[in-house]
Amino acid sequence: MALATEVNTDATGVVIRGYDPVAYFTEGRPVSGRPDLYAEYGGGKYLFATPENRDAFNTNPEAYVPQYGGYCAFGISMAKKFDIDPASWKIVDKKLYLNLNPAILEQWSINAHDYIQKAEKNWPQVRTRAASEL
Repeated sequence: MALATEVNTDATGVVIRGYDPVAYFTEGRPVSGRPDLYAEYGGGKYLFATPENRDAFNTNPEAYVPQYGGYCAFGISMAKKFDIDPASWKIVDKKLYLNLNPAILEQWSINAHDYIQKAEKNWPQVRTRAASEL
């Protein structure tokens, strides 16, 4: 069971502010999920726009969950935990990365692979720590 700090959730435990993680891959855009279509995984609750998306997620959640527990990928590269804007996203090597806002996404995207390498090194140390501790 993941610790609450490992997944970026709202007060109700919902990840990605209620956006459907599968839709980023299938529709190429953020799509709001429905509260009645959900799945729990890794300490968070994911909402889906369609039953098909929920079923795809349940079949292989690791293919769809955002990296770094849904925290800002740029922030994790700096060993910090920042919230995200669901519209500031990018798929790199078949993985979903979310960022704080459009300006940070633009900066991160210029050297995404470098930032991902830094984040991969930092994530084991920051994943269980609260944002306020970093």
